[in-house]
Order: sequence, then structure tokens, then C-alpha cells
Amino acid sequence: MLQTISELSIENKIFYAVLVFSWTVYLWEAYLAHRQRRIYKSTTRVPVELGKIMDSDTFEKSRLYQLDKSNFGFWSGLYSETEGTLILLLGGIPFLWSVSGAVMARFGLGPEYEISQSLVFLMLATLFSAFTGLPWSLYNTFIIEEKHGFNQQTLGFFLKDALKKFAVTQCILLPVTALLLHIIKIGGDYFFIYAWLFFTSGESSSPGSLCVLVTIYADYIAPLFDKFTPLPEGELKEEIESMARSISFPLTKVYVVEGSKRSSHSNAYFYGFFKNKRIVLFDTLLEDYSPLNKAGGADGERNEEGERGEENEAESKPKPKPKNKKQGCNSCALSQMNSFLCFFLFAVLIGRKELFLAFGFHDSQPTLIGLMIIFQFIFSPYNELLSFCLTVLSRRFEFQADAFALAMGRASELYSALIKLNKDNLGFPVADWLFSTWHYSHPPLLERLRALGGPKRD
Repeated sequence: MLQTISELSIENKIFYAVLVFSWTVYLWEAYLAHRQRRIYKSTTRVPVELGKIMDSDTFEKSRLYQLDKSNFGFWSGLYSETEGTLILLLGGIPFLWSVSGAVMARFGLGPEYEISQSLVFLMLATLFSAFTGLPWSLYNTFIIEEKHGFNQQTLGFFLKDALKKFAVTQCILLPVTALLLHIIKIGGDYFFIYAWLFFTSGESSSPGSLCVLVTIYADYIAPLFDKFTPLPEGELKEEIESMARSISFPLTKVYVVEGSKRSSHSNAYFYGFFKNKRIVLFDTLLEDYSPLNKAGGADGERNEEGERGEENEAESKPKPKPKNKKQGCNSCALSQMNSFLCFFLFAVLIGRKELFLAFGFHDSQPTLIGLMIIFQFIFSPYNELLSFCLTVLSRRFEFQADAFALAMGRASELYSALIKLNKDNLGFPVADWLFSTWHYSHPPLLERLRALGGPKRD
């Protein structure tokens, strides 16, 4: 006869609560994805208000692409959730810890070398994850992306890239983990403060490991996988630098990344801290700026919009520079506060033996396992709530950025750029409201165009 909940031990309650919450989140995500798939299946014609923004051929291509991605996401998500559940039910975590101990024993090292054993455990865990995820990654790249014209990789390039990513991940993950575990071991009662400082910045001039990793990734790690070259001198570079100066943006370099050897998707981003910002443009985004294809560039995009270019001519003229209030790194501050809270709660919970018993650790309480249990499982409800709040905040920031462009008199350019990105990446402009609210950190295309006032004038 099954035990009632009240008869379960505290460790069993913890274990089953983790499983129930994990499947609850999965079912919620599956429900949202189902709502969005209904949109993909039922919306087969371009909505009237999008008639001058997207042609029917592109609309159908994006619909089928997103439908395939959604179906793939359902099956890969189901597999991932099932795999995670089986790992917990079958004691996969304590088993892998014992395997890492056996590996250590072969080198004559015992349980007192916990940090070394933790690194072996971590390497085996990431190897297992890479191995089980490989078939899904192959299918996504060579079936879905290939089918819709995005994949540019050969199988050899893909596998070589995967091995390189795994090696680079280990070179970063293992030393950082070792340092963190060492700090926790020697930090005494206030180890959580030192651990937090390790991942954040104590002073603006003394960045912690997280800030350092962000910087070295862009400058030293990303170039291991893609070729970064300075944007050639010309009108585009001059316009970018001129705009940066007009809003006091501390731009130091503009790069073009060779993303076309992997995919024909296009994008752009910037990175950096304080007075050292850099902009990166995908080469796929700039194909139209090539001297061999100059007629199809920004002007071509404007011509595709027809009369709209003339209607917004006045709007594209320079306007008074909007006031740029210096509000500091609010997002960074929120992130640091969240990190401190998490490390503090970890310090409170790490001594609770029942947490380790719940996941099959009866004879030992390894610090790395404690980190995994608390941050990945115990904090799951908090992480879900935080993720949703960050999505809402990100969407708010995107609208603010669009409003800033509008105040600068750049609404016309942003309007065309958003349409181009949506077309190039086969983004589907129609979204279920609940799916969009939960998942979209960037507002859907139509919402952004409405905020710019574009579709109403079309």
C-alpha cells in the first residue's frame, strides 16, 4: 500500500516535491507550446495589417519553419524531462559520484581529495550531457535547419566544432568550479560573501569572475569558433560611429563575425563594460552592403516597403537629441543582489543532511552536489519566477530602446531593420498572447511596429 504524504520522511517529501514541480513546469511549457502551434496551423494567410510588411511566400515559409521547430521542441523537451526523471529515480547522481571516486582511486587518491573528485564528476556529467544531446543537435541542424535553408555546416565541421566547444567548456568550467569550491571550503562562516564576490564585482574597478568571463569570452573564446574582422572603412562604419558619438555611447570597435559558415541566420549585438563597448555584426546581415550587391542594401529594403519610405521621410530627419539620463547599471545591480541572495540561502541550506539524503547521498555531503541540489532543484520555483520577471523586464527594456530610437528620429530605419531581421530569420509575426507573455523577452514584431506607429500609416 502506498504511503500517504504525511507518512513520508522529510527526504522523500523533498525528492517527490522536486519531481512533481519539474513535471508541472514541463506540462505548463507544453501547454503554452500547444497554444502557439495552433496559431502556426490556423494562421495560413497574412493578416491584413501585415499585408505591406510580409509577402505571402515569406509568411508561409516562416509558418512552416516555426511549426517544425515547435514540433521538434515538443519531442526534445519530452525526452529531456524523461531523462532527468530517470536519472533521479535510478540514482544517477550518486552513481556518477561513485564512478568519479573510483577514477580517483585508480590514481591513489581518496575521498579527502573532494575538489578533484568534483572536477572528475563534473567532466563525466558534461560528457554524458553532450553525448545524449548530440542526436537532437544533429537532427536540428541537418534536418530542420537544412530543410529551411539555414544550415551551412558539413558533418565534419559540425563534429569538429562540437569537440572544440566541449574542450573549451572544460577549460573554463573546471578551473572556475575548483576555485569556487576552494573558496567555500576555506571561507568559514562567511564563505557565501566571498563566493558572491568571486562571481560579481566588489568595486567598479575590480570586476569579479563573472565580468571577467563575459569579457574574455568575447575577446578570446568566441574568436576560436568564428572569424572576427574589423568593419571596413566606409559609409556604414561612419554612420555607426557618428550615431554612437551623438548619444555618448563609448564605442571602441565595430566587428563583423563570419557566422555564414554555420548558418544563414543574421543578427547583431554589442558587449563590453564601462568605457569599452564593441558592436558585432553578422556577415549575413551585411551581405547587402557588399560592393557586388550594393543595389540590394538598405535602399533596397526601403524600396520594398513602397510608399512608406516617402511617408516617413520627415520622421527620418534628425531630431533634437533625447536626454540621456545616467541611471547606472540597474540590471547589473539586480543581478548581483539576486546572486547574493542565492549564495546566502545556499549557506543556510548546505548543512541540511536531509537534502543530500533525498538524492541518495547517505554517507557524504559533497559541496558540489550541494550546489547542484540547492541551485538546480530546491531553487526551481524561485528560478522559474525570476526567469519570468526577467522576461518581462527585458521586454520593457526593448520597448524603451525602440522609444529612444523614435525620439532620435530613427523610427524609419528601425522599422526597416526589424522587418529585415524578421524576414531573414523567418520569424513568425503572429503569437499567442500567453505564449508570448511567458517566453518572448523581445516583443513580437507586430507589437514593436505598432509602438513605432508604422503599420497605422501603411
